[in-house]
Amino acid sequence: MTTTLLLHKPYGVLSQFRREPGSPWGTLAELIDQPGVYAAGRLDADSEGLLVLTDDGRLQARLTDPARGHWRRYLVQVEGVITAAALGTLSQGVMVQGRRTLPARARAVEDPALPERDPPIRHRLRVPTDWLELELREGRNRQVRRMTAAVGLPTLRLLRTAIDLMDGGQPLGLAGLEPGAWRPVNAEESKRLQALLRPGRPSVP
Repeated sequence: MTTTLLLHKPYGVLSQFRREPGSPWGTLAELIDQPGVYAAGRLDADSEGLLVLTDDGRLQARLTDPARGHWRRYLVQVEGVITAAALGTLSQGVMVQGRRTLPARARAVEDPALPERDPPIRHRLRVPTDWLELELREGRNRQVRRMTAAVGLPTLRLLRTAIDLMDGGQPLGLAGLEPGAWRPVNAEESKRLQALLRPGRPSVP
């Protein structure tokens, strides 16, 4: 029987179970005691939010296949003031490491009043901060941070809030999960995830 978990990964934890020599970061082994599961995708140690873990290699590959990218939603606190021009550029795609990102969904949002991060982010009294909701269908290395930097809005805090399975149902999300907490997927979520493995599921248009 497949085991699949949803984790609210906190700041300071790598998306892996093995500690790297000399690394200051924690690992998933400090949070999860379920054997045999591995992250389907990743979040950097300095990012927070939703991480899917499974012992099903096919599902892990399906969720991370760039040709079948799912919309991933992020809340991003940035340094500076978000403008319509910046949102337009992010939505159209920006050049990151010599290659343009795929079109995205970007909008300014009110401060979501999240619990303070541990450790807190740095604040500069004379520099304003804003919040952005960004949805991507790809997961290149430190992509969100590189995208916001490209439009002059350095990322201060990054939280993945949802993964859309693109089947018409509710996205997988963080509801009920405090930082560091996890839960098994419920019966409906499990059924939807297994449906992704059926032959004939379309690739990204």
